[in-house]
Amino acid sequence: MKDLRIAAVRLACRTVEAALGFYVAAFGCRETASGNGTRALLLGAQRLEFMPATQDGGPSPPSNATAFQHCAIIVSNMDEAMQRLGSVPGWTAISLDGPERLPEASGGARAFKFRDPDGHPLELLEFAPDKVPAVWRHSVPGPFLGIDHSAITVSDTDQAIAFWRELGFEVTERHTNRGPEQARMDGLHVPHAIVEVTTLMPPGGAPPHLELLCYAEPDTLRERAADGSRFATSLLLRDTSSWSGSGADPDGHRFSFQA
Repeated sequence: MKDLRIAAVRLACRTVEAALGFYVAAFGCRETASGNGTRALLLGAQRLEFMPATQDGGPSPPSNATAFQHCAIIVSNMDEAMQRLGSVPGWTAISLDGPERLPEASGGARAFKFRDPDGHPLELLEFAPDKVPAVWRHSVPGPFLGIDHSAITVSDTDQAIAFWRELGFEVTERHTNRGPEQARMDGLHVPHAIVEVTTLMPPGGAPPHLELLCYAEPDTLRERAADGSRFATSLLLRDTSSWSGSGADPDGHRFSFQA
């Protein structure tokens, strides 16, 4: 599986046309070829696929629930990104006080979490000027550059690492974010938060990659997103092998694997 990569992030929506309209208006996505009952957009060079939801699914899960999964969108200028997002109706904030500057110990990035009209969690992420990864240093019309990663909340980091390693992912970083900034960014009404963050890179190396979030405070809530619910998110994994199939990790995060 040396060529394994995350080929797309799939989102279940109440109305696919409405979802496409939001992503085009908010982030400048452009439509691309699609199939298998989905419609597809490119955000930068990364692919999002949209499919009809089969059930409402109830309220969207909080950041510390294992049903939570978000896409992190890299922006070149947070203020410009927020101005454009603010001009498009339908989204709701997760972060309590707008974009949050995280401590230097957590990378010093500026971040803002929110939900699209279907309830899918999204994050705008602006790296500190001296910590921009090479893949995001190119100059393209902004402010939305592409999808850096999909983050999933897990109940046990070691168990999750073992599972995703079986599919070819490797750990490249492991650290702990903590403090009131993290809590405000995650929309958690607690004095502070403690979350272990683990970066898992597919062998292909190109974005998006996968991040594991494991909350120590507040406690991780163990719940699974209902199959086909309007905020269900799944990954499309692809490599050059002949194996194909679908499944879920120990916490219920779904994926399909196509050659």
